[in-house]
Amino acid sequence: MSTSFDGRLVVAISSRALFDLEESNRVFEEQGVEAYYRYQREHEDERLAPGIAFGLVRKLLALNTLPPVRPRVEVILLSRNTADTGLRIMTSIEHYELDISRAAFTGGESTYPYVPAFDAHLFLSANPVDVRKALDAGHAAATILPSNVGQNVAQTDQLRIAFDGDAVLFSDEAERVYKKDGLSAFTASEVTAAREPLSGGPFKNFLAALHRLQSEYSPDAAPIRTGLVTARSAPAHERVVRTLRAWNIRIDEALFLGGLEKGRFLKAFGADIYFDDQRGHCDSASQHVATGHVPFGVANE
Repeated sequence: MSTSFDGRLVVAISSRALFDLEESNRVFEEQGVEAYYRYQREHEDERLAPGIAFGLVRKLLALNTLPPVRPRVEVILLSRNTADTGLRIMTSIEHYELDISRAAFTGGESTYPYVPAFDAHLFLSANPVDVRKALDAGHAAATILPSNVGQNVAQTDQLRIAFDGDAVLFSDEAERVYKKDGLSAFTASEVTAAREPLSGGPFKNFLAALHRLQSEYSPDAAPIRTGLVTARSAPAHERVVRTLRAWNIRIDEALFLGGLEKGRFLKAFGADIYFDDQRGHCDSASQHVATGHVPFGVANE
């Protein structure tokens, strides 16, 4: 009998984003593949510690247990391990009681081809090459960065996801004006085009999928809360507001920071993860919350 993910939010995640595999990866980089295989087998009965995106995954899977109980989210494990060396990963998933049953172990090959094969709305990986391939093919994807996650973020059952605007939720068309001609030209262009919706960026479909899940609940009772955290300020905010209105997508909180450092605002929002295309903003954010770098658009050319 065939099975489909119709109606579910599908998230593909690498083993290094889900668990702390830094010591294993160090063995691989310093001693080679055979030493890595031996290391994984020798430590097979040791459970892996949670990784940067572990808390996010736990909250995503918890959405399946909310009344009325139904499968809302599917999390897929993608790993460059073999099935043999990946045994430690799967037993760790079982140990933490994560409802992840589907996986692809590629034996050193790129995991990217399985992102479209699983129809994933989002791909999270520690491998920037795989992430770029996914983005180039039109899929929401981000490189998980090292982070102090868990030390400062407010603990809540609500899933909180924050996004940058340009080159993440929206295309980089406005950002290109800024890069080429400066802030004054950018502001003038955005004021002129205020009633023209921006084109969608790589995370538009992921945001839309989150919105569909949110729509099952009233705004004050939704288990998901979304935030827009952007360097834009008034009057360039209007085009963003009208774009989301044209898409018929709700953003719960919008922060127009006018170039202020984003990290402390993401801490205040309590984001479980934040997505941004600019590495400088990501470095600030990762001091406070789990952060995904989206290597898309003019800032990454």
